[in-house]
Amino acid sequence: MSERYLTVVEVAERLGTTVRFPRRLIAERRIAFVRIGRHVRIAESVLDEYVARCTVSPIPVRRRGRRAA
Repeated sequence: MSERYLTVVEVAERLGTTVRFPRRLIAERRIAFVRIGRHVRIAESVLDEYVARCTVSPIPVRRRGRRAA
């Protein structure tokens, strides 16, 4: 199975952000990317891994019992 590589515009669309955000991730080396000549591509698996790594799990909330009046 071959890997699909996304453009910066496609990554921005998948994340629901502007193009500036994935470009900043690339510039800060916070996400792995492939440079083909002057073109930059991000593997789908890398993007999925990045999203999983940045996902924050909710904290279970303990409710206090109500006191009878």
